[in-house]
This record gives sequence, structure tokens and C-alpha cells, in this order.
Amino acid sequence: MANVNIKFNGKDYLLSCDDGQEESLKKLTSFLDKRYFELKKNLGNIGENKLLLITAIKLIDEHFDLRERVKNQKDKLDELSKKFIELKSLAIKYKDVKEVEIKDLTKEIEIIKKSIEEANSMYEKMLDRTTESLEKIIENAENSSHIQ
Repeated sequence: MANVNIKFNGKDYLLSCDDGQEESLKKLTSFLDKRYFELKKNLGNIGENKLLLITAIKLIDEHFDLRERVKNQKDKLDELSKKFIELKSLAIKYKDVKEVEIKDLTKEIEIIKKSIEEANSMYEKMLDRTTESLEKIIENAENSSHIQ
């Protein structure tokens, strides 16, 4: 335990605290002393005990107010977190649906490509047969004209 000399309300006090907490105790005491003197200046000298009580009540009121604001902010953060999780879930579902749609469209594209390739192949075969037929017709016509 460490001993710390502090000044409060113009009086010196020797207080004990855990080792390493000396500076923190000095800061807290200084803060309390300032608040005490602010109230003393505003309310006058109404007695040390009453002024200490009012100072403590004001500090506790501020503490509870701050705690309530922190709780409200935490609640808002929790709500935002829930909304984020919900939005993330919706985004993942949307992504999954779109991936399925892309797979389906890719399959359809492959089917259409095959159909086009088959149609091209049939068209080429038909052109080849037509060309062969025309060549035979021309050849027959030439042979017929040579015979006559």
C-alpha cells in the first residue's frame, strides 16, 4: 500500500491506496476538490457536511446520467449490430440466389451454343449436299448438251 498526501478543501490528508494508483488518487481528489469549491462558490458556505453531500449527489447524478447514456448508446449499437447481421444474411442469400441463376443461365447459354453449332453443322451439310446436287445437275446438263 502506498501513502499519498492530498489537499481537499484547503486541508491536507494522508490517504492510502494500492501501489501504482497514487496519481489516479491525486487526480480524483483534485477533481472532487474543484467540484466542491464550485458548489461552495455558488451556494455559499452552508456547512462542510452539507456541501460534501450535495457534491456527492451531483457527482452520482452525473455518473448515473452518463451510465444511462452509455447504456442507450450500447442499446443503439446492439440494434445496429442486429440490423447489420440481418443485412449480411440477406446479402448472402441474395448472392446465393444469383449464383444459382448464373449457373442456370450458363447452362442455357451452353445449350444455345450447342444448338447453334448443330444448326451450323446442319447448314454446312445442307450447303454441301446442295452444292453436290447442283454440280451433278450442271454436269448432267453439260453431258446432255454434248449428247444432243
